[in-house]
Amino acid sequence: MTPPDWLTRHDGSLRQAPDDGAWVVFFDGAPHYRLRILPATGRFSCAVKQSENGKRIDKGQTYATADEALGGGLEELRTYLGW
Repeated sequence: MTPPDWLTRHDGSLRQAPDDGAWVVFFDGAPHYRLRILPATGRFSCAVKQSENGKRIDKGQTYATADEALGGGLEELRTYLGW
């Protein structure tokens, strides 16, 4: 997965976690957000959590595919960050 432009413009990076397949958003080399694709009644959702405190910040929206869910989760993160 290529990180979105808004993320790289803010010196962020996106890496897949080796242990559980989640995606992790890094800023300044530290993990700040974790995105996990979840099944949702024949569809998919993307749980977006803050790494520091485990607070879930997504709205629970569903998507047709896992790829769309990851993109949607990243968009929800962008909105949450005000970018």
